[in-house]
Amino acid sequence: MKDEYDRMRSTYSGYCTDDAFCFDAELVENTICNMNRGKAADIDGITIEHLCYCHSLLPCVLAKFFNLMITAGKVPVKFGQSYTVPILKDNTSMYSKTVTVCDFRGISISSIVSSV
Repeated sequence: MKDEYDRMRSTYSGYCTDDAFCFDAELVENTICNMNRGKAADIDGITIEHLCYCHSLLPCVLAKFFNLMITAGKVPVKFGQSYTVPILKDNTSMYSKTVTVCDFRGISISSIVSSV
């Protein structure tokens, strides 16, 4: 089994990039419209509302961008960056006892475009 794995691994070139793996503007636009609004802004200060109410050309540009990422096999470094906001787990316990680190949970906020 190890020999077969080594043989297959030497010629592996990734997934086929045919039309089944392509993004189109309609898919991107529907995804943007179905995302939850009223969420916190990302590191750059962009919210989903910015994408919802922007020029109608943006889904086309984003579709081309996502297809380019698939073709190149690379993702921008910014897509992996986020910031964490500590949220108190239970508001009632805040007044009845000493608050410790265990009383918080982290919410990670990442790039809106990477969420699309």
